[in-house]
Amino acid sequence: MTVLARLRLAALLIAAALASGCAAPLPAVDRTALASEALPGSDQSPLGLIVKNSTPAGEHSGLRLMPLGKFSIDTRLELARRAVASLDLQYYHLEPDDTGRTLLRALRDAAERGVRVRLLLDDYYLGGHDELFLGLAAHPNVELRLFNPFVRLREQGQTARFVFSFDWPRLNHRMHNKMFIADGVAAVVGGRNIADEYFLRSSTDNFVDMDAFVVGKVVEPLAALFDRYWNSAPVFPLHSVARSSLDAAALRAAFEAATDPERLSPPPPLPPNDILGYGPIRDDLDDGRLGLHWGEAYAFADHPDKPFDGEVGGELLETSVTYNIMEPLLKARREVLISNPYFVPGPQGMALLKALRDKGVKVTVLTNGLGATDEPVVHIGYSRYRGEMLRMGVEIFELSNSLIKQNTRMFHFGSGLGRLHAKLFVVDKQLSFIGSMNFDPRSATINTEFGMIVDSVPLARELTRVIDLDRLQSAYKLRLRADGQCCEWLTDDDEGKMRVLYEEPDTDPSIRLKLMLLAPLVPDELL
Repeated sequence: MTVLARLRLAALLIAAALASGCAAPLPAVDRTALASEALPGSDQSPLGLIVKNSTPAGEHSGLRLMPLGKFSIDTRLELARRAVASLDLQYYHLEPDDTGRTLLRALRDAAERGVRVRLLLDDYYLGGHDELFLGLAAHPNVELRLFNPFVRLREQGQTARFVFSFDWPRLNHRMHNKMFIADGVAAVVGGRNIADEYFLRSSTDNFVDMDAFVVGKVVEPLAALFDRYWNSAPVFPLHSVARSSLDAAALRAAFEAATDPERLSPPPPLPPNDILGYGPIRDDLDDGRLGLHWGEAYAFADHPDKPFDGEVGGELLETSVTYNIMEPLLKARREVLISNPYFVPGPQGMALLKALRDKGVKVTVLTNGLGATDEPVVHIGYSRYRGEMLRMGVEIFELSNSLIKQNTRMFHFGSGLGRLHAKLFVVDKQLSFIGSMNFDPRSATINTEFGMIVDSVPLARELTRVIDLDRLQSAYKLRLRADGQCCEWLTDDDEGKMRVLYEEPDTDPSIRLKLMLLAPLVPDELL
């Protein structure tokens, strides 16, 4: 849920609180009967044989970064087409646009081949689309479940459903994880949801993001994390909360029509390689051998019942993603490089940054500038900490929509906005983090998140290269003004000379004024 939406809700929540006794009851379900587990991976399946033949002796996990959205969605589609046993998907947002419907069609095709499909979605974005997803779930071998589902007004927009469900503490808790596992042997994890804007197919906004293709020993723990959510108390079968006047046959027919490839825009053609020099993974799969980086990988996710009762600021649990990233960050000896779109460190984050700087660790942060962010109100929270971070010696770079369009090595955003969405960090050019977690209070203590730490120098080198390409060619560097206050924005002009801006780049006075007036009304707890 966007911050602006949460602000609009604030005035209405008083009425909702008064009527909290009217919350619609969740459906009763037999969780023992619903329980299921991931099917074990086999090294004799088509995908399993490729993984087996690609794995050097004694190696732990193999990964390939996918900074290019076109390759990332193609990898998911290829895994769906090649799976023979199971597909397990977990997403915060699966939009029924051309990208989403293409993937849903691929899941249906797999199910018709006998593949077991389990699709777990957060319910926030499903308003008005129940029949499409019921149509998928009406196919044999498909099961679809929702995290913290809305019970009332399912065809209405998010604001109406939130307010008139009278169940704010529960519904404020969303599942932000992203995961795709095929046949228990190969996975895609990272920051991308399933929607056009994550794969460079939107005519308005497109996100700079990162996924990783993963095989090896870490895939089994990924499957266990999926199972923990799939069988958890906040998760309910779609059919237990969604209703349709159509019978199963009619739902399937409507799904066929809605996902007919003839009615969808075809996926854009794939370029020969991405900015790291890799071709599409489909080429490796066709050749029967994967080119990957190998190293120790550790995956973790928040508990589905993340116990903060909808309140920001609770103590971090040892099971939380935020807690798990603190240890590798605090162990940094030389440098930490962070890429995160919504960077609101809060007191705990500032204490972490200070501890790093006090022992001489170089800290560099890339985040969205005001002109690039899709959450301008979050920028209020972030901007409260910019000056103090700069005074600590933290280097800050803000992605610029205008600069990213000039970067000929980037991904051709055209007339659409380029926005940062990748959640990454690199420690001492050795440890890499890839996941769904933003550096903000909501990710720390309310939403569930997923993350993976990888110990691999070659992978860290490539992740650093991708982040540097953004921060050095598509972002402004910040510095304090002469009076010690924040901020000035620096970049090089066409002749290589330094250019200094004294206002938020790529913005007009009206948005800056609006945010200045809103700032006193927006505590970190709303972000």
